[in-house]
Amino acid sequence: MKAMIRVRMGSNDAHYGGNLVDGAKMLQLFGDVATELLIKHDGDEGLFKAYDNIEFLAPVYAGDYIEAVGEIVGFGNTSRKMVFEARKVIIPLPDINDSAAEFLAEPIVVCKASGTCVVPKDKQRR
Repeated sequence: MKAMIRVRMGSNDAHYGGNLVDGAKMLQLFGDVATELLIKHDGDEGLFKAYDNIEFLAPVYAGDYIEAVGEIVGFGNTSRKMVFEARKVIIPLPDINDSAAEFLAEPIVVCKASGTCVVPKDKQRR
């Protein structure tokens, strides 16, 4: 089971100089993807229990479009093991003009993570 969201990083997401977006924003996106996966699988939003691995691989800037994907790869009675990947798919081109942008021929993987979510038995509907 997979889920995907695509969002544009805005100036409000930039936390550091040079319009650099805080890496925690990728984890927020992964949380949203995890919630969708749990709703699809269990009929409940569940809770994110823990990440067991997070890798920040490339910078993200305001104006970048990020595609966050996730997949449930393991199941327990209440636990759901998931893997996530965030990819930069569109970048702004301010050197051309203030509204120029480009779809990347090859997305740039900016973050990978894995973790576990939990849906209590009494909340599972599927």
